[in-house]
Amino acid sequence: MGIAESTPDELPSDAEEQLRSGEQQLELSGRRLRRLPSAVCALSRLQKLYVSGTGLRELPEEIEELRELRILALDFNKLERLPDGLCRLPRLTRLYLGGNRLLALPADFAQLQSLRCLWIEGNFLRRFPRPLLRLVALQSLQMGDNRLRALPAELPRMTGLRGLWLYGNRFEEFPPALLRMGRLHILDLDRNRLGGFPDLHPLRALRVFSYDHNPVTGPPRVADTVFLVGEGAVERMAERDEPMPRPPPRRPARAFEDEEEEDLLIGGGGSRALGAPPG
Repeated sequence: MGIAESTPDELPSDAEEQLRSGEQQLELSGRRLRRLPSAVCALSRLQKLYVSGTGLRELPEEIEELRELRILALDFNKLERLPDGLCRLPRLTRLYLGGNRLLALPADFAQLQSLRCLWIEGNFLRRFPRPLLRLVALQSLQMGDNRLRALPAELPRMTGLRGLWLYGNRFEEFPPALLRMGRLHILDLDRNRLGGFPDLHPLRALRVFSYDHNPVTGPPRVADTVFLVGEGAVERMAERDEPMPRPPPRRPARAFEDEEEEDLLIGGGGSRALGAPPG
């Protein structure tokens, strides 16, 4: 049986039943949609919208009418750009954009001042999007599997950031700006081209550092409270006077919106646990 395809401007047949539950949530994931039905943008009270893996190629500017939206999942589609209207969602806290074809973010993206969790992994970003530097409340930033080679010196402006995933990029040197991110809990630099590390003791809040699959000969110098993942990590942690810390999850699975962000970062007991993605 093929994936059901709705007409371009209509809601799918089961949408009314979904909305009747009172949760103001609409699940369209897995359907065949080249563009978002215009009727969706008329649901002004909608709070959660899931449109993952539909083949979506564009979003209408009218998406800005969803002023109550908190959660927006657009991952695993074919989006090459985002409309400015998406940047005018004042209550949006979680945005999932992974697995698309994005080269950049709109300049107005910085207007998303309520955003706490952004997943934009698996796109074609060659430069760190500068509008992100103004999102001081952002706590979780997933940018793995892009094409980044450097990070801006202004990165420490993102004072709310606690988890930063940069695996699968093209870093050849450890970005100096990271040494001034003293509030980071999780830093993932797997699968880059790093040949060495500076002393990471300035990252006083760090709990997990992953550097696997880089051309390094050993682990960096870190506090004894940091769990390491990479070449020589087990041996280094075994030398510590303190007991080896319990391994926290390194990669978050997409979390339910009712979990606290701290749970996202350290593996608290939410409905979707953190962990490495399959495959």
